[in-house]
Amino acid sequence: MKTEVFIAGGGVGGLALAAKLASRGVHVTIAEQLKVKSHAYKGELLQPKTLAILDGLGVLDEVEASGHVIDQLRFQEVNSRPNDTPEPLQLTELNYSRVASRYDHALMVPHETTKDILRKKGQEYDQYFHYLAGARFLGFENGLAKVRRQKKTFHIKAEVYIGAEGRASPTRDAMNVSVNRKDYNHHFLTVTIPRPDTFTKGKIITTNSCFLGLFPLPDNQVRTVYLIKAGEFKNVKKKGLEHLYRAYGELEPELAETVKTLDDWRQIQLMIPYTYHVDRYYSGNLALIGDAAHTVHPMAGEGMNLAIQDADVLGELLAWCKEEGRPFYENLHYYEDVRKPRVSFLLTLSHMSALVYSFPNPWWRKLRMRAVQLIYDDDQLHVKQMLNISGLGRWNFSLIDRAIQGSVLPVRSKQISDYKQQKKLFTEAEDYPWRFEQKGKV
Repeated sequence: MKTEVFIAGGGVGGLALAAKLASRGVHVTIAEQLKVKSHAYKGELLQPKTLAILDGLGVLDEVEASGHVIDQLRFQEVNSRPNDTPEPLQLTELNYSRVASRYDHALMVPHETTKDILRKKGQEYDQYFHYLAGARFLGFENGLAKVRRQKKTFHIKAEVYIGAEGRASPTRDAMNVSVNRKDYNHHFLTVTIPRPDTFTKGKIITTNSCFLGLFPLPDNQVRTVYLIKAGEFKNVKKKGLEHLYRAYGELEPELAETVKTLDDWRQIQLMIPYTYHVDRYYSGNLALIGDAAHTVHPMAGEGMNLAIQDADVLGELLAWCKEEGRPFYENLHYYEDVRKPRVSFLLTLSHMSALVYSFPNPWWRKLRMRAVQLIYDDDQLHVKQMLNISGLGRWNFSLIDRAIQGSVLPVRSKQISDYKQQKKLFTEAEDYPWRFEQKGKV
């Protein structure tokens, strides 16, 4: 079996890449080992840059119709009180509208819905898009992709092989890259439960020692993320579901009853956060995207978005190679040149966000509350935070920024103009530099 591009893994990253390539006349084959939809929790928060990419693929309207708008990141500090409503201490709202872009919000979409939309888009180009469900990628043999499907093993020859298999990546193993893993002192319990019609805003609720993230989904549901100490899952289960009911109710009374729809621990997924970042994104005619290349702490909601953004850059590069008659493998360095520094930046940003909620000390909480509020009070901090999280651009934090956030310097009164901010948005020349560097070259 022959194809121009072989993709191991049919998650959102692999599907976004395949849909883009097929739309541009590149023959692509995806091997996806799952035959049915997965019930495991995967990313659901689509950031503004990802919405822009989906717009370019022609699926944004369908995605928007399937999602719940998140226009703010809301941080609520409370003191929980047993058998009583929590005592509110501070509410800080950071707004996507501060980003100077028409993509001025994030979107919560069920993960499998996003996959379905991307797969359907790819199938519109059925001459070029070949999706093999229930096909397990086994690695490489004699330079070919070895795949097992329906008890038969066969090989696929491609000009480029893309590893989009997630954290356990045979493609990454074949590339022999270096991976440095970082673990955290906490885990998460995550589950989707019903929500009242009035519960439309997402927020992160914290006490001195508790953390509950709540992100509304369509169809009156809400994705919940509850922080526990690393290694405490068995002890939490021993306390029973009643313990979880009380914990949720004491942090968010609006969900005190709907959380009781949980009647089995098997409905609740343990999520163990850790990060890593490979030292190389490509080798020869092999390349990695998404979790095969990097994982990110979920605090900033970037994991799935990084995969789609990888797919956008790599897809544009490979399509350009096909259109210009240039060898794929000779130009893969552009993909790494663009994506690796951006991913490194967001890995650091997510890691810092995780540390903010990693320590239950009262003094650390006071620092956190002050720092979060100052991001809102100082418009430059506000804009930088939301711009960086959005993925639409990059604006590094300065020593002055950190001094203001640490209360060493006073808050600046000046509002950031759209003109100044737009200079920090990624341009086409930054997203796809080969188009400009290679102009006129043979």
